Amino acid sequence: MKSSVYDCVILPLNKIHNRAGNITIVEGQANVPFEVKRIYYLYDIPGGENRGGHAHKELQQLIVAASGSFDVLLDDGINKKVVTLNRPDYGLMVVPGIWRELMEFSSGAISLVLASLYYDEADYIRDYNVFLKFKRRKNEK
Repeated sequence: MKSSVYDCVILPLNKIHNRAGNITIVEGQANVPFEVKRIYYLYDIPGGENRGGHAHKELQQLIVAASGSFDVLLDDGINKKVVTLNRPDYGLMVVPGIWRELMEFSSGAISLVLASLYYDEADYIRDYNVFLKFKRRKNEK
């Protein structure tokens, strides 16, 4: 399957406003286009540090700035774009075959990630040159 940075989109999440505070509801296959099999979050990221720096062969993700803000660099081997996440009621849908780097974390930022698959190291591509070869093979099909 071919994929590009243009397949990665911002999805609005259900937000219920109440004078006592807001709640955002995330339901797999309702407002997330996949069954959620894993949830994890990144926090206490030191200033200047980046996270990610890899791609996935099959995994889909929804990345949410649960608190604070950060940028996500998306790279399909040809095109690149940077998306700033800074609202807990919006998520970035990242499709398979996209290199991603999370960077520019604000103080106290929390990145919440909903994933379509359980952890599987074989699904990761951690070397950028290997990623480019993977993309060339996929684009030839």
